[in-house]
Amino acid sequence: MGPVRPSAAAYVGCAVLGALLCVAPLPELPVPWSAIALLAALHAGCEQLPLPRALGRSRAGGSPTPPFGRRALEGMGTVYPVLLAGAFLLPPAAAAFVPLPGALLARVAERPSWLRRGWRAARLALAVWAASRVHWSLGGRDAVAGPHFPDALLTAGAAVLAFCLALTALDGGILTLAERVPARTAWRGLFLRSLAPVAVHGLAGLMMAVLWRSPYGPVTALLVLLPMYVSCWVFAQYHRERAAHQATIRALVQAVDLKDGYTRGHSERVGQASMMIARELGLHDRRVEVLRFAGILHDVGKLGVPTRLLRKDGPLTPEERRIIELHPEYGHEMVRGIGFLGEARSAILHHHERLDGTGYPYGLRGRQIPECARVVAVADAFDAMTSTRSYRRARPVAAALRELERCSGTQFDPAMVRALIRALDRHGWHPVVTAEEERGNAAPPPALPVAGQPAGRVPGGGGA
Repeated sequence: MGPVRPSAAAYVGCAVLGALLCVAPLPELPVPWSAIALLAALHAGCEQLPLPRALGRSRAGGSPTPPFGRRALEGMGTVYPVLLAGAFLLPPAAAAFVPLPGALLARVAERPSWLRRGWRAARLALAVWAASRVHWSLGGRDAVAGPHFPDALLTAGAAVLAFCLALTALDGGILTLAERVPARTAWRGLFLRSLAPVAVHGLAGLMMAVLWRSPYGPVTALLVLLPMYVSCWVFAQYHRERAAHQATIRALVQAVDLKDGYTRGHSERVGQASMMIARELGLHDRRVEVLRFAGILHDVGKLGVPTRLLRKDGPLTPEERRIIELHPEYGHEMVRGIGFLGEARSAILHHHERLDGTGYPYGLRGRQIPECARVVAVADAFDAMTSTRSYRRARPVAAALRELERCSGTQFDPAMVRALIRALDRHGWHPVVTAEEERGNAAPPPALPVAGQPAGRVPGGGGA
């Protein structure tokens, strides 16, 4: 990220000033400093634990997660219970002090680090102050001391809402000023995305506060953090595994793009169309993701095909055709050991099979072709027809769909074609960058077969 915009720096400065005003009455309050110190030390310790941070990239491998705002919301899972316990136990000024030492001492990778530390500290202090102010104004301190249920739950719930609202207001502002997110969309979804996890953390914080006020004291309250830590560790492992999966797929797709740059973007678009078909079929989210992987990697076997054949001008000889038609088998062998791909491997192997048995590599018929391969075949042909090539213009979406319908039952599964049509009617087609935009004035490769065209042309860069 480049230099921080002056407006964003001013915004952070105002947040820091607000946090200082929140903690200003602290020296005059008759509060137990031992409790403040213990909670602050616990929060600071949680900030140093190796628990999940944001993955840093979107699902599609896009731009990094913004260093302000969203990343803070996706931070440590054990911090919020500690902060909310402080909001339930301490007066607002004391509760606002709890996050300051940990936030100011936390590791910050981006520069300027002092500005980001100040933002994180001010953001948390203001949110905790708001939660504590609401909790105490509703008599939550007495409800926790009993505890008196459901009064304790109601006041804690109101405090959690105030906490989330404060975070949402602050994060939307910093996204607008620092990340240049349009103001009309900066706050969209922030509150709802944060409410559920913060509510869970609020329950843990309430448990901590009740145990803290019980005869067993603060030591038992700390036991609440153990299951929270375990759950956050499991969540972190899941995200690390998912990040590794995404990195593997990105590396393979980038290798294919370098090998056959003419179709750059084709793989992502086929993955997008495959995902739309899968969702329209009502498949489980896990299978939808696997089919997206299948679409993205369907042409990975091109890495085993000589580059001169992929980029050859003019017709291919029968021998060259046979070599290129080996790419599904090459791709299957390349991904055979990648366990998380699951049935995507069979889609890579069979996406050029046809329902009438004239496809390759094995000439499977009808239901012999795996469902995932039938999905990718339709998505592949659709993108081949609707993408601009240097030797022909893209077909309109409606024309491409008519061609798919015409070839239903012989080349394509009619159910998959109908699912794509329904998905496009509902959501439209908004593809990622096209090959023509990426390549500029490229030399034309051999023409590709699309649905219904003679089979004498070979898929050098995506197609049916």
